[in-house]
Amino acid sequence: MVYSARVLALLLAGSIALVTGSFLSLLEGIDLSEVLVASAISFSSAYLLVFVVLEFLIFKEINKIYKLMGKLRKRELSGLSKAKSGALNPLQKINEEIFAFASLKQKEIDELKKLEAFRKEFIADVSHELKTPIFAAQGFVHTLLDGAVNDKQVRTKFLKKAAKSLDGLDALVQDLLTLSQIETGDIKMHFEQIDLRKLAEEVIDQFEEKAEKKKVRLKLQADGHDRVVAYADWQRIGQVLTNLISNAINYTPEGGEVSVSFEVSKKNVLVVVRDTGVGIPAADLPRIFERFYRVDKSRSREKGGTGLGLAIVKHILEGHSTRAEVDSTVGKGSTFSFKLTRTKANEEQ
Repeated sequence: MVYSARVLALLLAGSIALVTGSFLSLLEGIDLSEVLVASAISFSSAYLLVFVVLEFLIFKEINKIYKLMGKLRKRELSGLSKAKSGALNPLQKINEEIFAFASLKQKEIDELKKLEAFRKEFIADVSHELKTPIFAAQGFVHTLLDGAVNDKQVRTKFLKKAAKSLDGLDALVQDLLTLSQIETGDIKMHFEQIDLRKLAEEVIDQFEEKAEKKKVRLKLQADGHDRVVAYADWQRIGQVLTNLISNAINYTPEGGEVSVSFEVSKKNVLVVVRDTGVGIPAADLPRIFERFYRVDKSRSREKGGTGLGLAIVKHILEGHSTRAEVDSTVGKGSTFSFKLTRTKANEEQ
């Protein structure tokens, strides 16, 4: 049998009226009409009081709890909103606890959905990125096996192309391993006092030939700073500069310029990599540090790279408790910058 506030109020009010009438009937000098009036008054008062208490303070809150529990069972928590409760509500604490639990579960569900979507997207991206060099190398090798190997000129050409595809595959796997190790904490940052100017000079030396072939001016702007010392991991910050400078050269047209400069303040050193390249559309800026995200998929693949460089930059800088800032204008170029903490060696200069 299902009870409601109205039914329970009628039963309790009837019982109270009956007891009141029975008690008054035992008194001398009380006639039947007075007993009936007293019973009616007690019935009405008891009914109103019990109904209000049960309906608005108990049953209403219990129904809210049942509704929350029903959503929990069905995992339909997306439209969950906190219900207001009266100050005299005896079930307010229970209702709040259940709501807090339901909100926590909704956050967990949302996070799991995001992770699932990210996993699917990541697997699709990795499969696509691996497929390209594998299919290319496979095509060249099969062509040689089908008879082209006997032609020395064709053989050399195809073997070089196959080797280039496999080198790209190796670079992709290495970047994936590096990114995975950084995320899982397998690669620990080795912090020490490093000279950022010296590090930048070494990285720039590695790209001089590449810049010359593209006819891009590559320079270091560190006038007034014989040493720029910061507290960081030499190898990892070297990776950051390598990826940023490589990207800058790749996306800077012939006759352009790529520069590395420093802005030394009291507490920090700001490292700036600036280019006069094609620039990045504003709509793409929030996503450029995502794995495999390419602003122009058709053109960026031709320029090489694994699509993981900026993702590695992001994670390395997070390990240094900082992040990369980007300022870019389409057709004019991009500026990537990040801050590193200064050390006492800087302050003594």
